[in-house]
Amino acid sequence: MAGSITSSSAIFTIAVTGVFNSPIQLQQFSADDIFTTSPLASAETSMGLDGVLAAGFVYVPISQNVSLQANSPSNDIFDQWYQQQQVDGEVYGAEGIIILKSIGKKWTMTNGFLTAYQPIPDAAKTLRARRFGITWNKMFPSNV
Repeated sequence: MAGSITSSSAIFTIAVTGVFNSPIQLQQFSADDIFTTSPLASAETSMGLDGVLAAGFVYVPISQNVSLQANSPSNDIFDQWYQQQQVDGEVYGAEGIIILKSIGKKWTMTNGFLTAYQPIPDAAKTLRARRFGITWNKMFPSNV
């Protein structure tokens, strides 16, 4: 029997130091997108004039987008995070955990910053999901 790959049991918690010090579970994700991450450059390469490829390790940030239904109470988390930064003229870092029960995996995210903020949902026949971008320093996978 094939294993489950459902996303409906995903758990995503986030804590923002100075705004929400205790982790809060995000709720009411968009049906089409819960979250996405961009592929990472795992090495920097350079081809020499002689045709020999060289590579080196580089640290890279991890970009993640979170999509929440327009009526999700979790939009308030991002609204308050953004507003606090506007009031203080300062950025606040976050820590997060994602658990994907269906595949038995957990990711711990560290040193994340709100790098994209959608202040209002797009309106069409219905209100569309709001998207928020977080750039993480590190993501550590483990088994649940």
